[in-house]
Amino acid sequence: MTDAQTGFRIGVDIGGTFTDVVMLDPRSGRLANEKVLTTPDDPAEGVLNGVKRILETEGTAPGDVQSIIHGTTLVANALIERKGVRTALVTTRGFRDVLEIGRELRYSIYDLFIDMPEPLVPRVLRFEVDERVRNDGTVLTSPDPEAVRALAHDLRKAEVEAVAIVFLHSFRNDINERRVKDILAGELPGITICTSFEVMPQIGEYERTSTAVANAFVQPIFRNYVQRLVQEMGRLKLPQDLFLMLSDGGTVRHETAVQYPIRLVQSGPAGGAQAASVFGRLAHEDNLLCFDMGGTTAKACLIQDGEPLRTDSFEVARVFRFAKGSGLPLQVPVIDMIEIGAGGGSIAQVDKLGLVQVGPESASSKPGPACYGLGGRQPTVTDADLVLGYLDAASFLGGDMALDKSAAEDAIRQTLADPLGLSVVEAAWGIYETVNESMAQAATIHALESGRKVQDFTVLAIGGAGPVHASNLARRMGVRRVICPLGAGVASAFGFLASPISFEFARAVIEPLAGLDLARIDKMVSELEAEGMELVTSAGIAAANATTSVGVLMRYSGQGYQVEVTIPRDVISNGDKDQIQTLFEDRYLALFGRTERMAAEIMSWRVVVAGPKPVIEPQAALRPGTALIGQRPVYFGETGDFVDTPVYDRYCLPPDQTIAGPAVFEERESTIVMPPAANARADLHGNLIIELDP
Repeated sequence: MTDAQTGFRIGVDIGGTFTDVVMLDPRSGRLANEKVLTTPDDPAEGVLNGVKRILETEGTAPGDVQSIIHGTTLVANALIERKGVRTALVTTRGFRDVLEIGRELRYSIYDLFIDMPEPLVPRVLRFEVDERVRNDGTVLTSPDPEAVRALAHDLRKAEVEAVAIVFLHSFRNDINERRVKDILAGELPGITICTSFEVMPQIGEYERTSTAVANAFVQPIFRNYVQRLVQEMGRLKLPQDLFLMLSDGGTVRHETAVQYPIRLVQSGPAGGAQAASVFGRLAHEDNLLCFDMGGTTAKACLIQDGEPLRTDSFEVARVFRFAKGSGLPLQVPVIDMIEIGAGGGSIAQVDKLGLVQVGPESASSKPGPACYGLGGRQPTVTDADLVLGYLDAASFLGGDMALDKSAAEDAIRQTLADPLGLSVVEAAWGIYETVNESMAQAATIHALESGRKVQDFTVLAIGGAGPVHASNLARRMGVRRVICPLGAGVASAFGFLASPISFEFARAVIEPLAGLDLARIDKMVSELEAEGMELVTSAGIAAANATTSVGVLMRYSGQGYQVEVTIPRDVISNGDKDQIQTLFEDRYLALFGRTERMAAEIMSWRVVVAGPKPVIEPQAALRPGTALIGQRPVYFGETGDFVDTPVYDRYCLPPDQTIAGPAVFEERESTIVMPPAANARADLHGNLIIELDP
């Protein structure tokens, strides 16, 4: 991906049910897209199938494609399903059990039989080394080379495929980690070796260990996947310079991604957030709640002043889906989003209390929802949407995939309706209400935890199921405006195309602001900037077009949490500590409504080097014709009966025409459901803007 975009660009997103492909002609701004079923046994097959199909459909030669940007669930799934490689942990003597001890916190205080996440590395594969670095970075004990060679023998005997090296205080000084890595690399050729300093040099012994282990656990399978994909792209005469989407909204070349696969754990949802920023800009809305509901999960992300909120911590593979602290902690830069509910393929059932429960189990793409006719027998959210009239059996995916309404009704009847003494429609409405209420509550709490009120944001719905549920969700949260962009069902893949080449570095520097040596910090920032510039320019970005931004995590001394503050580069070079204090207090006041009379301290620095953000002005793929294509009975629950509801072809909606609710708007990738007491209009870019009455 270079500064001068002349060829077609393709974004590919692997979801739990569908693999989405979007192709952009940068000269005209025209977008084309395809959806193919995800191939869980071999995800690369689904990617290649989708790329081949869109090239054939659009009559585009492989040689006319300039770049492919890819996001994948492979890393997250490998961690959730424990399908990584046999991995060992090498750590400081006495700290072998850090993965078991964790933070010594309980996510459910009163549960005497609490389940904690199983460590990725069993105790038998955790090894100790006599080495020690003090908390100020000075070396107390260096590792004995002969002892490390003996350790290599033990690792070879244990038949491990990857090794994570994590030493105490290595974020201060990495020399011991590097020495051990060099020796093991010489003794164990072909074995993947990761050090915590290279993956993420941050304070937090448990989190740093967990992150380095997770990176080692998935790196070999991710490397094999990427290498195979690049080879197959070459056979198809496609460009082999593959780019991958990171969890923080940036993209990197595949060589970089292979070194840090843990940074791709949220790559798909990050693409959705980037797409929401673009759609919001086109609709002149800077403050958005991005609601992304796909086939497996639903996620929410706040976008303020046109940019997604970010964080440096994340959990994956939770024992209990919505219980914070029940998963594996990762210290990686990510767009701050929360999983707030189920997806279209999530399975509904009756729980032990006789209540409707939706998820966390998913029918995925195989066997899929009952209505897919692929062998699924359990009712899902998609089955409920079909029974309630939100989806049309004949026009799903533009008619490419016929749905079986009878199968959906049978699944709901057998699993929910008959056991609860309800009609099929009442049971389907129970599924719809349950999933919407849980998502509304989770999204509202997420906004509050970020120091914001959800009512101050506009809901922007993406994902195949997002526009179906968005209006109902917004009403429950007290939000009165919903934006449904054209192509919402493939928004994450589109977001890949709108993301810049970017990479973030972090360095822990724990010291009081008053004693901070800004000349030393300026040198460190310059070194990281040079390293980042090398990564960015190797991806085809001219150095003159790259930018550097600097942030710092700060807190008041003694606090257990920190806030991120953006620091202008000249403030550091001028040694202006008073300005850093002012910027910190302004940020703290904005988040918490007060400041403290306490000394501030630095926790770590962030340096992001990025190329220019691609400017994309997608052209609405409208066509002439009558927008109103018919009507069908739709259940809204307000009258207790079905309502004859107009159905519109989304691609034929003229701009600025106001349509009163209720209404259904169909497009190939998704369906928009607008309830009564609402109205909608399409803008010049194809965004459908729904205004909900109080």
